[in-house]
Order: sequence, then structure tokens, then C-alpha cells
Amino acid sequence: MIYLKTPEEIEKMRVACALTSRTLGEIARWVTEGVTTRKLDMVAREFISDNGGHPTCLGYEGFPGAICCEVNEIVVHGFPSGYTLRDGDIIGIDLVVDYDGFCGDMCYTFPVGNVAPEVMQLCIDTKESLNVGIEACREGKRIGDIANAVQTFCERRGYGVVREMCGHGIGRHMHESPEVPNYGRRGTGPVIRNGMCLCIEPMINLGSRNIVIDRDGWTCRTRDRKPSAHYEHTLAIVDGRTEILTSFEPVYEVLQDRFI
Repeated sequence: MIYLKTPEEIEKMRVACALTSRTLGEIARWVTEGVTTRKLDMVAREFISDNGGHPTCLGYEGFPGAICCEVNEIVVHGFPSGYTLRDGDIIGIDLVVDYDGFCGDMCYTFPVGNVAPEVMQLCIDTKESLNVGIEACREGKRIGDIANAVQTFCERRGYGVVREMCGHGIGRHMHESPEVPNYGRRGTGPVIRNGMCLCIEPMINLGSRNIVIDRDGWTCRTRDRKPSAHYEHTLAIVDGRTEILTSFEPVYEVLQDRFI
């Protein structure tokens, strides 16, 4: 069932999403060569706690971290670990913050040092595909319109579009209906309506779209071990308009001329 939020609930979503955005900006200060992904996780935990929130991913069905760490070929759901970031890596940081009973969800893929041109272009194009998906998210259209917009944009550029993982509704829970795939046909799926809160999150591979899951049951990698990029925003449909509730601005303030 799709739960349509009241104006009061969407206001609470805005507050949760603002804290999520600020948390990602704080993490951005630490994304550099020589830092472990476990350190990034601790930064997230402390910042969220200090600001009255709760890291929704931590403990969710046994997940061990506050953030998902998506290094290089990891598509989604990577565990924080002792892995030390190296020159040329990319790392997606996906996090969900609960504040006052409502969730914000977002992801940004960071370059570390000197990233190969084709990998940097993957990040640039994946982030642009998020914008394309958001543009297709309009009251009265359908979820398939978002999916098709992302798929068309990415496949025309030769990328693999992950099909097994997708965006979703969000609100009191991290994952709500409807699912928001990154592939599909226009004019299909649920109608986009006022009060919907959605997460659009393209997960795009430099090579094949095919993935594998590690033995831990969580970590999702590209089968061909080529890099994958991931960007995400939380949106709300309000009075016929699509509002982006999360923001990359705190990240841009840290990265300055290095942001994608």
C-alpha cells in the first residue's frame, strides 16, 4: 500500500532530510586517501547522534553499519570495514537518518584522489541520470516514466543499469511502497500523486548490468568487477510540484571545485 503523507508529515520529512544532508556533508570532510570506511561510519554515527537523530541502517536486519560503503565495484550495501581509501578509488556513501519518526535517504559517490577519466565520467553521468529521473517525476505521470528516463539516458551512453536494486517510497519507514526501478516502460506503474515521498537512486555500472551478492548476504558487486556509481535524493510531491527534500549542497561546500 502506498501511504500519502499529510503536509504536517512532509514537514517532518524535510527536517529529517536536512539532517541527512548535513550528515553527508560531515562525512565528506573525511573522504580522503588513508581513511578507513569504518572511520567514515563512526563519523556518521557520532554526527547523527549529536544532532538528535538515529542511523536507520544500523542493525536493520543485522546490517552492521550506519552507512553503506560502496567502494569501486560495490554497487550497494557494502559494510564499513578496515579498508583504507586509496588514490583512484570512488566511494558511494548511502545513508538513512531517522529524526522524530521520519526518514531521509540519500547517496553520493565521491572520487578519491586522481580517478580514471572513464570512471569520473561514469560518476558525472550517473548523477545527471538522477536529475533526469527527478525531471520525469511529476504529478499525474507514472513510476515507469521515471524508470524509463533513467534507463534511456544511461544505456544510450553505454552503461549497465542495475535491475535487481531500486528506489522506493519512504516516510516513517526506510522502505515503503512503491518500488522505483531504474529501468522500465513509460506509462506503466503507479500514478504519481500528491503526498508521495519517493527515493530515486540510479545504480549504474561502467560495464555489464549484472551483479553478484557476497557470502555476507549484503554486499552487492558488479559481476565483471568494473566500477559502479550511485546517487540518490528523497523527493516529495507537494501541491503538484516535485520537491527535492535532501540536498548535495553540504557536500559541495566541502568539496568546492572537486565536486562532480
